[in-house]
Amino acid sequence: MNWLTWSLLSAVFAAATALLAKLGVAHVESNLATAVRTTVVLVLAWAVAFKFDSHRQLQSLDMRSLGFLIASGLATGLSWLCYFRALALGPASKVAPIDKLSVLFVIVLAWPILGESLTTGKLIGGGLIALGAVILAVVK
Repeated sequence: MNWLTWSLLSAVFAAATALLAKLGVAHVESNLATAVRTTVVLVLAWAVAFKFDSHRQLQSLDMRSLGFLIASGLATGLSWLCYFRALALGPASKVAPIDKLSVLFVIVLAWPILGESLTTGKLIGGGLIALGAVILAVVK
């Protein structure tokens, strides 16, 4: 499978995440809900790593990569804590689009941080995503 197929699967599972999380957080404090979800993700991720022998690469991880992966994990944890709190307080149909503003942030920040080009098409597409997220968040 190519990157597009994996990306579409990610989107489908992200949608399922929002819907299932909204149902799950209905009668549970959002931080506890995040902890339960994270535990499941932890077990699943290690099971997959062991299944495909990826865990063997742990010995060859350099400090730079490890540092960035740890920082990414911290950002993910903070994102999930905020996301579950937002789902506890608001409708999933409004929370999820605002969460997807991360796409716009990636487009803009990938330019100075990763050296990716910031094209007119990316700016227009990112702007449309932002406009759509705002419309979905404010329209009743």
